[in-house]
Amino acid sequence: MAKQYDVIVIGAGPGGMTAALYASRANLSVLLLDRGIYGGQMNNTAAIENYPGFSSILGPDLAENMYKGATQFGAEYAYGSVEKVEDKGTVKIVTTDTETYETKAVVVATGSEYRKLGVPGEDSYGGRGVSYCAVCDGAFFKGREVVVVGGGDSAIEEGLYLTQLASKVTVIHRRDQLRAQKIIQDRAFANDKMNFVWNSNVQEVLGDDMKVTGVRVLNNQTGEEQTIEASGVFIYVGILPKTEQFSGLGITNEDGWIETNDQMETSVPGIYAIGDVRAKDLRQITTAVGDGGVAGQQVFKYIEALNSDLAKTN
Repeated sequence: MAKQYDVIVIGAGPGGMTAALYASRANLSVLLLDRGIYGGQMNNTAAIENYPGFSSILGPDLAENMYKGATQFGAEYAYGSVEKVEDKGTVKIVTTDTETYETKAVVVATGSEYRKLGVPGEDSYGGRGVSYCAVCDGAFFKGREVVVVGGGDSAIEEGLYLTQLASKVTVIHRRDQLRAQKIIQDRAFANDKMNFVWNSNVQEVLGDDMKVTGVRVLNNQTGEEQTIEASGVFIYVGILPKTEQFSGLGITNEDGWIETNDQMETSVPGIYAIGDVRAKDLRQITTAVGDGGVAGQQVFKYIEALNSDLAKTN
């Protein structure tokens, strides 16, 4: 027989762990599922300086603290790569690569991932100069020169944010004009700290084995190569939601993001979505935690009503 729970939380990042905390504290049986170690992207963050209560904390340390809180009221944790979720009305079937579970409610907290350039040095200098979040890491580059890769809204908005911290921001774009909204472009072109390299692709992230020192760039029109010195490389070439296994539920939009209301409810009763997997603007640890708290409370209300209806029919 399939193992049964009141709620299964898929994804053990900050949002998922918070949802598990709230649901288990409400005396629900909770399974927290993840295909890797708990903590999500926090485990790849050297220092977190924008989480309330800490002036600075290592990402893995914050993940460990959250995990202890998430499991203190009986929530279980298991490894598993979720292959599909089936909606059977009052029962949901969650199938992983090793197990099948039955649950009354599901909280999707699988997050998103940044689209990568796929060039040498990008992975090896991750957390050592390569970043995908200016709000998260910009403070580490005060007074230094940085590079932003991309030409859309996110790239230019984050580039403008970085001008408040860095001494110079060089935007590298593969085309000869930006894709960002005109009002954002106007602000960027008017900013003395912003510099633009057009029709160019980053070929390699350079470093000294300890930290980033620059990028090697190829002009896709002339074939000319150049090296741009920089202490940080901020990459904005797209964000991808991790929602492939939920496509059959009809809860994702055309871009793959899960849409919810303010109670984190999807269009399917009993299925909730939180954190970076949601269609929203700001993706931070704090916003994921907030989503998780709301979802944990709403799951309790949903199951309470479900049990009351079942009692009446019996």
